[in-house]
Amino acid sequence: MIFNCLLTGIGGQGTVTAARLIGTAATARDFDVKGANTIGVSRRGGSVVSHIRIGENISSPLIPRGEADLIIAFEPAEAVRVHSFLSPTGRVLVLDRGIMPLAVRLGEEHYAAKDMLGYLKTWLYHPSEQRLAQKDGGEWLIVIDTEKLIKKCGGSRLLNTALLGAAIRKKLLPLTEDDLKKAMRELLPPEYIEVNIRSFDAGGDLAG
Repeated sequence: MIFNCLLTGIGGQGTVTAARLIGTAATARDFDVKGANTIGVSRRGGSVVSHIRIGENISSPLIPRGEADLIIAFEPAEAVRVHSFLSPTGRVLVLDRGIMPLAVRLGEEHYAAKDMLGYLKTWLYHPSEQRLAQKDGGEWLIVIDTEKLIKKCGGSRLLNTALLGAAIRKKLLPLTEDDLKKAMRELLPPEYIEVNIRSFDAGGDLAG
């Protein structure tokens, strides 16, 4: 069995760090782990997509389209951009606040995060044989209130670990809270460990 997780966001949101934390936690559990990152033209401000594959005998680091079990999105439009990677029974965890591209800030284009979320909801809840066969019913789309999350975790720079906390609390990853916290202690600089663990816990608390 292979669990495929795709993380996506904008440069500077900590997408790659979140993916590394998942990979480190899974490796410590003796899973075979492979992953890859694709980063847009601008390191800060461009699209970032991280593939993480967890399981046994994984041949490729890239998730095939239509096979992601989970998409963790730090921005609604980025979730829409990669939605074709989601499996017929996959789930999406997404922050609800959009990041305005330059063209939108200049008034040249229109972008509303609620439109992106509406598209995802319509697409995800469209009946399919695979979804209807799921016994748990589950939440296909989990939208996290960004402003509430920032207040709980203490700042926008901590949203990546907070969103991982939400994913773990919702049982969307084949890992435990302890797995991720051990990975933080191993991977993060010492001065940032405790604040990120508190952020992780805050995300879990908000997700319920």
